[in-house]
Parts: sequence; structure tokens; C-alpha cells
Amino acid sequence: MSRESQLAKNTIIVSFGKICTQFISFLLLPLYTAVLSTEEYGTVDLLNTYVSLLLPIVILQMDQAIFRFLIDAREKKQEKEILICTTFITIVIQAILFMILYSFIAIFINNPYKYFLAMNVVSAIFSYTMLQISRGLGDNMTYSIGCLISGGGTIILNVTLIVGFKLGAYGMLLATFSSNILCAIYIFLKKKVYIYLNRKNYSKERLKTLLKYSIPLVPNQVSWWIINVSDRTIITYILGIGINGIYSAATKFSSICTTLFNIFNLTWAESASLYIKDKDSSAYFSNIMNITLKLFVSLCLGIIAFMPFVFKLLITGEGYASAYYQIPILLVAVIFNIFVSFVGSLYVALKKSKEIAKTSIYCAIINISVNLALVKFIGLYAASISTLAAYLAMSIYRYLDVQKYVKLKFDKKFIFNSIVMITIVIVLYYIRNKILCFFAAIATVIFAIYYNKNIIISSLCGIKKKYQKITNKHI
Repeated sequence: MSRESQLAKNTIIVSFGKICTQFISFLLLPLYTAVLSTEEYGTVDLLNTYVSLLLPIVILQMDQAIFRFLIDAREKKQEKEILICTTFITIVIQAILFMILYSFIAIFINNPYKYFLAMNVVSAIFSYTMLQISRGLGDNMTYSIGCLISGGGTIILNVTLIVGFKLGAYGMLLATFSSNILCAIYIFLKKKVYIYLNRKNYSKERLKTLLKYSIPLVPNQVSWWIINVSDRTIITYILGIGINGIYSAATKFSSICTTLFNIFNLTWAESASLYIKDKDSSAYFSNIMNITLKLFVSLCLGIIAFMPFVFKLLITGEGYASAYYQIPILLVAVIFNIFVSFVGSLYVALKKSKEIAKTSIYCAIINISVNLALVKFIGLYAASISTLAAYLAMSIYRYLDVQKYVKLKFDKKFIFNSIVMITIVIVLYYIRNKILCFFAAIATVIFAIYYNKNIIISSLCGIKKKYQKITNKHI
């Protein structure tokens, strides 16, 4: 199987669990915004952002280390046993130490949701690590089912607890905790992780190796947190929790693209690690990069172009109307975010975790500086503009830096045409003239078909072949 075919196959498998739950979650956005107040929705969103901040600090990014090192150890039985045992024992110790420390700190926290924060950090530690062990072993199907359990369980429990039992924010936080635990248990049993838990397999030397790789990823992940969600903290304390609820609703649309790319990036990181030493790696990576950009620029453009027609259907609460104006800025930011993450996977393949951290820290400083400088003058726009500025700066820096290791080449004609299309569509978006927006939507569809015709043709051929096989079997 070719490298491209293997990448496509793995992406489809991983997509099964991720896309199903994310799509349903997106469709439930009208329910959440109708049932929850902006304050409740903003509170849940804020607590989730704090979980995403604490998690890499507590776990020291051991989940990312086990994934990367298991890729190189797939054919080495003893090495796998040592890596998995060492990692699992370490995260158990990390979880226990965190709970002890947090129990003392919690005395001084006056917040009704404070224990849910600790519970969700611990559940995420085990869920994320089990998922990365599955990926590292090359079992993308188990990973996908684990994601389906985690995401699907959260959705089902959300609806049950906030609609059926009227638990509001408590229900959403409890749903996340329960689903993460179920995911961790499933993979623990499915991959028979308990078999590896032998005291003889624990290695301090291997732990040092894992930590040497993972610790530089901690400031990187914290920097990503600053870039992604420090906006919410600043908004909450300067503009209010209700405004944070509005911003959270606006980010749901850009998160569609981010989520889809992250699904692809899971398998891309694996492929990049496997093929980084190939002689034609630069040409291969450049080809995948251009295909990826064409697909996701088209998707972001499409969301912007059709949003004037569907916004009021998807965001039903009257208090969320101003979210409309943030959406295009956040979607353009996502395009740069996608490129940044793409290059990040090349750093992972090269095991350049220090480079990942360095580039992320620079952009985190830009994000928080721009946000603080503008928030009192332009309000909510400061959050989306600072995010765009940070990702743009990070894209330029990482592109220039990664050239030392891999020579990436853009499709220049596509880049120019994309800039023109994005500019036109966004201008018409803000004008809000339905006729002009309609023509912009049509132009966007034509643009997407033209630049993604190879993917479309390949997909149709694949569907046709499968249909013929099924038909021939019945005959």
C-alpha cells in the first residue's frame, strides 16, 4: 500500500469515532444555547479551558511521549512492555500527587464546581494516555472506538442530565468525567494493558528518556492554551462571563475545521514519523501540505459563505447574536492554525520537541499581548484578532524554521487565488446582502470543486469499486 493510501485509510478509520460525535455535538448546539444561559454555558467552557491548561502540566505530556516512542518500538516486544509499564505507573503516581495537592488548594477556592475541575483532569489523564497507547501500537480502530465512547457518551449524558434531570452546568461536567473514565477502561481492557504491568518492566532509564522528550512539550502545550483560551479568561474578567458565552458559541464554527484537521493530524503525525527518513520526504510532505491546505481553505470559505443563511437556525438564543461578527476572523485564524499544526507534526517526527516549545512560546506572547492591548478599545473583537495575529506569526516562523530540516514548497497560484476569494467572501459577509452572499456561496462551491477535484474523483472511484465488489458478491 502506498504512503498516501495508508494515510487515507488510517484517517478514515480514526474519523469514524471523531466525526460522528463532533457532528452530533454541533447539531446539539441549538439545544445547549436554548437550555443553558450564557452564564452557565460560559462557566462550563471556562472550566474546560482550565482542564486543558492543567492536564499537560500534571501529566508532563507523557501521553505524547508514549505515542512517539511506541511507533519506533512496534516490532520490539520487550521495549513495548517497558514503555507501557513505565508510562502507566508514572501517570498513576502523577494523578495521586495531583489529587493530594489539589485537596489542599481547594480549601481556598470558593467555587461550586471546583471538585469537577479535579475530577475531569484525572479522568482526562487516563483517557488521553490510553488513547495514545492505542495509536502508538498502530491500532487506530481501537483508538476510534475509544473516541466514540468518550465523545458519544458525553453527548448522550449531556442530553440526559441537562434536559432530563435539569442539572445544567453540573450535568455537562459530570458527563465529561464519566465518558473519559469509560473510554480509559475500554482501551485498558481491549489492549490488555494489565499484561504489561509487571514491576520488572518499570525502567527509570526509560522514564528519563520519555521525560526528556515530553517535558519541552509542556511549555508548548501551555503556550497553545494561551493562544487558544486565554482569550476566554481575559473576556470573562474584563467583559463578563456572558460575553465569554457568546465567544464560545462563535468558536464552535471554527472548531469544526480544527476538529476535522486534528483527526487527520492524528494519522499524519504517525505517517510523518514513519517516512521522515525517506529520500523523497520533502516532495511527499509538500504534496500532502498543499492537498491539506486546499481542502481546509475550501471548508473554511464554505462555512463563511453559507453562514449568513444558517446562523439564526444554528444559534437560537437572542443573547448570542453578536457571535456572528467573530466567525470569519476565527475561521481565517484556523487556516493558519492548520498549517502550524501540520509543521508541528514534522517536528514530532524529527523528535524536535524543544523547537515545538520555542515557536509556541513566541506566539503565546503575541496572542496575550495583542488581546490585552485591544480588549478595552474593541471589546470582543480583540479575542478573535489576537488569535489570528498569533497563528499568522507562528505560521511564518515555523515555515522558515522547518526549512532547515524539510524543504516545503507551496502551490503559489492557489495561495494567491485563496487570498482573493477570502477577501471577497468576508467583505460580502459583513455587508449581509442576501443576493451578493448567494453569489459568493456559488463561487465558493466552484472554487472548492476545482481545487479538490482529485480528492473528489478518487473518493468517487473508491465508492464505485466498493459498490461493484458488493454487487458481484450478491451475484
